[in-house]
Amino acid sequence: MFHNNSNYAYDNLLHTNIAGIEMQTPVLVASGTFGFGEEFADFVDLARLGGVMVKGTTLLPQCGNDGVRIAETPEGMLNCIGLENPGVDAFLTEILPRIRNYGMNVIVNISGSSVDDYAHIAARLNGSDIAALEINISCPNVKEGGIVFGTDPHAAAAVVRAVCAQTNKPVIAKLSPNVTSITEMALAVENAGANIISLINTFVGMQIDIDRRRPVLGNCTGGLSGPAVKPIALRMVWETAHAVHIPVIGMGGIASWQDAVEFFLAGASAIAVGTANFIDPNITMKICDGLGHYLHKNNISNIRELIGKAWDHDDI
Repeated sequence: MFHNNSNYAYDNLLHTNIAGIEMQTPVLVASGTFGFGEEFADFVDLARLGGVMVKGTTLLPQCGNDGVRIAETPEGMLNCIGLENPGVDAFLTEILPRIRNYGMNVIVNISGSSVDDYAHIAARLNGSDIAALEINISCPNVKEGGIVFGTDPHAAAAVVRAVCAQTNKPVIAKLSPNVTSITEMALAVENAGANIISLINTFVGMQIDIDRRRPVLGNCTGGLSGPAVKPIALRMVWETAHAVHIPVIGMGGIASWQDAVEFFLAGASAIAVGTANFIDPNITMKICDGLGHYLHKNNISNIRELIGKAWDHDDI
């Protein structure tokens, strides 16, 4: 059971509401880095988090990729898990009844290989007591020649519209950084009805074993995350927050409360911690504590006052 080693004294400064989701703090955890939340219950006060974005959920169960799935890189990691998960029905009947007892906002990250897949998953989840849906659009559209939904604004918008038509939950569109223009993608999903944008997802990368002379990962390529991507993620959050009129959840290499402050200043309304959870399972609590102390020290009455404050220096 979680033992309280954190300082809750300034959590009143961190309370926020994003698209109707009440959050004790604006610190969330990124999908794929935190399981279904229950795995971290010994280390984290799950109800203190703004939300737990559970591991990617698909229409049917998936076994994931063969071979090596994770490789460490300088200041980061590569992964090609392949969306291993038990499927939406198992999530609803077996997992959700357990994790709802932790009092956390459950945000379900959904993935599909067609627009219909996303729509069907959204419909299945709509009657449940989850807080929101997060759409992982970094998936190939098998019905359209394998083009990745997240790299084509029209395809991304089609997914968002289909999901919005099947749910009354807030819809979060998670954007891929592997695009020419992040703002074009952001505007496309906003116009299609997304309530929130989260970014960034991982970059496509690879690593080669020079002794075997073969790629390290079983899938050859994988998603790069961790501190190495933070400066690029921060820039993309800055650009996106300037372009859209809906809240942005910033993520990508956040490993400290100082990192989190940068994302709020860039325009994020909340942040999500990913790879750092593998290094320190209590990192989110430390970030909550650090944010609260920072706000108190600087006489800031609520975290919302920090959002986009760096915009005052656009001429730099």
